[in-house]
Amino acid sequence: MNSLQSRHDATRWDFDAAFRTRIEQARALATEALLRARNADGTWTGELSASALSTATAVTALTLMIRSDPAAAARLGPLIERGYRWLIAHQNADGGWGDTVESRSNISTTTLVWAACGLKELAAENVGRGLPTPPSPEKRRGRETPPYIETAERWLTRECGTLDPDALVRAIEQRYGEDRTFSIPILTMCALCGRLGRGAEAWRHVRQLPFEVAALPQRWFGALQLPVVSYALPALIAIGHVRHALRPTRNPLARALRDRCRARTLRKLGELQPPNGGFLEATPLTSFVVMSLAAAGLGPHEVAQRGAKFLELSARPDGSWPIDTNLATWVTTLSVNALAPVATSVSEWTLPHSRAIADWLLRQQFRAEHPYTLAAPGGWAWTNLPGGVPDADDTAGAILALQNLAGIDPAVQEAIAAGVTWLLDLQNRDGGMPTFCRGWGRLPFDRSSPDITAHAIRAWTAARGILPQSLQARVDRARVRAVGFLRREQQPDGTWIPLWFGHQEHAREENPLYGTARVVSALRDLPQDLSPGDSIARAVRWLIAQQNPEGGWSGATGARSSMEETGLAVEALADAWRSVASTPEEQGRLREVLARGGAWLCAAVEQPQWDKPAPIGFYFAKLWYHERLYPLIFAAGALTRLADAVAPRP
Repeated sequence: MNSLQSRHDATRWDFDAAFRTRIEQARALATEALLRARNADGTWTGELSASALSTATAVTALTLMIRSDPAAAARLGPLIERGYRWLIAHQNADGGWGDTVESRSNISTTTLVWAACGLKELAAENVGRGLPTPPSPEKRRGRETPPYIETAERWLTRECGTLDPDALVRAIEQRYGEDRTFSIPILTMCALCGRLGRGAEAWRHVRQLPFEVAALPQRWFGALQLPVVSYALPALIAIGHVRHALRPTRNPLARALRDRCRARTLRKLGELQPPNGGFLEATPLTSFVVMSLAAAGLGPHEVAQRGAKFLELSARPDGSWPIDTNLATWVTTLSVNALAPVATSVSEWTLPHSRAIADWLLRQQFRAEHPYTLAAPGGWAWTNLPGGVPDADDTAGAILALQNLAGIDPAVQEAIAAGVTWLLDLQNRDGGMPTFCRGWGRLPFDRSSPDITAHAIRAWTAARGILPQSLQARVDRARVRAVGFLRREQQPDGTWIPLWFGHQEHAREENPLYGTARVVSALRDLPQDLSPGDSIARAVRWLIAQQNPEGGWSGATGARSSMEETGLAVEALADAWRSVASTPEEQGRLREVLARGGAWLCAAVEQPQWDKPAPIGFYFAKLWYHERLYPLIFAAGALTRLADAVAPRP
């Protein structure tokens, strides 16, 4: 044992027996609650927050489907009406809407709900087939505006200066910059709902997406530098179709080309659609496709019909829709990896149904090329449902969970090796890991990110010992490149900025706590010759400084502590307690911080507070969500690591 390890082991005794007992008891409470949250098959499904944005897009899509098929009104009408009632009941006090019921009002969600409510008014006036036509300004004068629309318009006027379409377009495009993935769908829905003007005039505010490129070989798309991210191809096709149908270009050659490509691109859209109709299991993406096809006169098309059925079946009893169906694979791997013991071997772990969970995870691995992203076999998606797409974060989580769950038999070893290879092949030239596709483009949700890179490092490091020698050599090279990426991406204050998590009160809607905690926990697993000790030390000092006075942590300085973020910080610092070289003074400070953080978590578990999830999740296009299981998962993981860190050693 080296002197550093001896010093760290000695400091474990600084925690008194009463504190260690409380940590262990809280860990047992959190573990028991997390185990109770399982399904009958022993896995976890969780529950995503209701979404005003999803609900607005869904009721719009279904309303326009009724316009193309009035016979569907008896079936879809009650869903639409419940959706509107939910939206009106969950308007924020300031007149706007946020992504979740705990979220601040924002321009995207408020605009979409305002548009949907406008369609509700128009639909009542325009009976029959075709698109509802907004009344002329003269006809609107003197007509009473419903209070919820009036207050929404006041909110939008404060944000945009005016409700003039040009001002609204500027505000929406400013939020998303050069990434048109979500700004164009928002403006498309506004045009369909009569919020950008009358007739073809409305469509001059909506950029034409080049849907004709979908007729080209899909492997070319990355090189084309499209104005949307990789996962948005269905929206590009469908929205391109409706824009072309309702305001075609004046260029005769481009118009002829698009006319010629209509049938082929619709076939491509059908190939991308999963059997249940839900693109990526995402309500907004599916809704944008359905409303666009319906408005383009393609409501009877099988893609529109399957998409509408998906929306119908995913509506919740209270009238809302979630942002996505579920994150079953993601929360299952998070739960397994949170509960996995630190100091005992896997063979001594007795998680109920552990083999059944491992078999379930093996069944979720993709064994063929994915038609959506052309991803090679070997990866995992966030869900067990057909709309999922393999991605780096979930593949790394599955690799770690399989090693924690069961003995390494041939089936598990083969699956892990395939997953490791899949991650290695995905690594970008900069050494970092993207989410879905290697080298697709410059837009944020396709770039390398520190949190996903850190997760890949953890998976590679944990799996290395069971891999063939040739794969071990590839892992070694990949880790060096990944660490180099993380060094370059570390911010001057010592933090790392994640991609898929944020904080609503942060000035840039980022969550440096999530990113920093995840990277610290990954880097401490590396062999000493690879571990960037200086980077870890800077990050640990930042985490220590971010602790709130009451002992918890938040993703935004000074904001209210959450179980999720406190759990992440405590887990990272408990890992650092074992491995970061520091002076006795720094160790004393770290001990004090862990004691206060552990006490805060214990109190949150003892009360309990895990029924209050925080909206820290970032979905596609900067949409907020919270997940019912996140507080429990992150608390259980932190208390497991902290219990090991403070336990006395022989």
